[in-house]
Amino acid sequence: MTEDREEAAHDLERELSKLFGRARSVSLTLAAKIHPGLDGASYALLLHLMDIGPVRAADVVERTGLDKSTVSRQVARLEELDLIERVPDPSDGRARLVQLTAVGSARLAEVRADRRKQLRGKFEEWPTGDLREFARLLGKLNDAL
Repeated sequence: MTEDREEAAHDLERELSKLFGRARSVSLTLAAKIHPGLDGASYALLLHLMDIGPVRAADVVERTGLDKSTVSRQVARLEELDLIERVPDPSDGRARLVQLTAVGSARLAEVRADRRKQLRGKFEEWPTGDLREFARLLGKLNDAL
């Protein structure tokens, strides 16, 4: 690896570390807006459920790569907070699906709208081409991860 590439890789690691740390902090802040007892990991599960709709808990495990016991605890906690509910699976009466409650959906939609507004404000001065390139590069990173 050349010295220039090594320096670039080091700079990238540093910036990603800052970004991930800030993302965790933002997740905790947003989770607290939904419910004071909500943690960042459960907030991420709510986002996932909003995006994919009703799903079996086992499918959440498969899609997220989280441990079954972790998902089970998060689902139980989100149920206690009335943010998700278990409903019968219409394709298999023995199975249950987890989905957002009306309360969970409304609170999450409100927080996401506020987050989008704040994020757009952060990028207000960026040229559209830079936004497109940044989105492309983030997509490339996500695909690699």
